[in-house]
Amino acid sequence: MKPIPFTKMNGSGNDFIIIDNRAGIAPANLPDFIRGVCRRKLSVGADGLILIETDADHDFKWQFFNADGSRAEMCGNGARCAARFARVHGIAGDRMRFGTDAGTIEAEVIGEGAKIRMTDPFDLTCDETLALAGGAQTYSRVNTGVPHVVIETDDLETAPVAAQGREIRYHALFAPAGTNVNFMAVRETGAIGVRTYERGVEDETLACGTGCVAAALVTAVRHGWDSPIAVTTRSGGILTIHFEREGQGFKSVYLEGDARFVYAAELGADALAL
Repeated sequence: MKPIPFTKMNGSGNDFIIIDNRAGIAPANLPDFIRGVCRRKLSVGADGLILIETDADHDFKWQFFNADGSRAEMCGNGARCAARFARVHGIAGDRMRFGTDAGTIEAEVIGEGAKIRMTDPFDLTCDETLALAGGAQTYSRVNTGVPHVVIETDDLETAPVAAQGREIRYHALFAPAGTNVNFMAVRETGAIGVRTYERGVEDETLACGTGCVAAALVTAVRHGWDSPIAVTTRSGGILTIHFEREGQGFKSVYLEGDARFVYAAELGADALAL
């Protein structure tokens, strides 16, 4: 394998390997490659991998992959990182449009962060009941580019993110694709805390952009809050969710937060070795 240049970035602790693949440098066996380089301690390690590619209808398009090699339609934190990567490398200007499996994403790079317009959310329902091993669980759900369940809790620190998150992620109701699972607690009016079990990572991550959007929109409905809503992630980073209400739904949903460069390097064959 020829060395592959890459950049490591993170958004509020959600970390990604980004490869400029406009010249087609990514290997053919993508799932194996992604699983190999996303392993923590044994390789670079990341929650996901992003390929930046050319597109006739946008400034660029991406392919986004979870750490397990599965492809995902959308990732809010990854989208902000991709936008800043594109701006810094001259692929796009301060404002841009790029293609994802969830649709066109509009982005604006602002300093060391970015603000992205999300695709319109859909399938929002609140206060349903789900049968779990430990009993009935009240939950809400919404698709913010990828599917999310939101559970409100009084104690975010002791929330069973890994155990219950995994059970809900694989619940028959959400098969076969599964769902991401967010635990949310109200901090004060206009501010919430969120912890997320991410499908494809199969564990809690330090932040999930689409999950924070989902939690904010559910909170707006359940508590009658207006835009914006500040969301504190597991990393301690704060994401800001902007939105407009439209009847029972939402439009003009934006996710704003940091998008940090960590380092640039090259992947060699040893990065994939067991």
